[in-house]
Amino acid sequence: MGNTHFDIVKGDITKMDVDAIVNAANNSLMGGGGVDGAIHRSAGKELLDECVTLGGCETGEAKITKGYNLPAKYVIHTVGPVWRGGSFDEEKTLANCYFNCLKLADKNGINSIAFPSISTGAYGFPVDSACKIAISTVFAYFKQEKSNINNIYFVCFDELTYQQYQKNKKHIEG
Repeated sequence: MGNTHFDIVKGDITKMDVDAIVNAANNSLMGGGGVDGAIHRSAGKELLDECVTLGGCETGEAKITKGYNLPAKYVIHTVGPVWRGGSFDEEKTLANCYFNCLKLADKNGINSIAFPSISTGAYGFPVDSACKIAISTVFAYFKQEKSNINNIYFVCFDELTYQQYQKNKKHIEG
């Protein structure tokens, strides 16, 4: 990944001092549970007001807003797939989430980005598979795209997810 710094941290994504944090949103972009609710609560009412103007977001796609009261300047909202056993293109759709967030970040001059573990909460995506997809998609993006992103963080809310990301990072890096 060239000069890009890659890190896995355990903590609260709403506290990350980066250019953009990624929100694991629902299709309406109106807030919800988990990381989505936490981001909306921390950012303040202005985030919801801007989200209303976006007309929702398709699964696997991404949209950007300001960060408002967050340390991050921007929030990139992406809608991960609901796990339905793996035979409904969930893996490809999850990879699209990461890829489209990175493309949108590059388009907006973002140099640092923090991702949550997309779809592994209420959407039920198996953590081990989701980690592999997240890390391999990010590594592949930097092999095929010209990017100005210097710092990428995977922010894990709990120890299990953190351990899975650590394990999969080692596996992919060789």
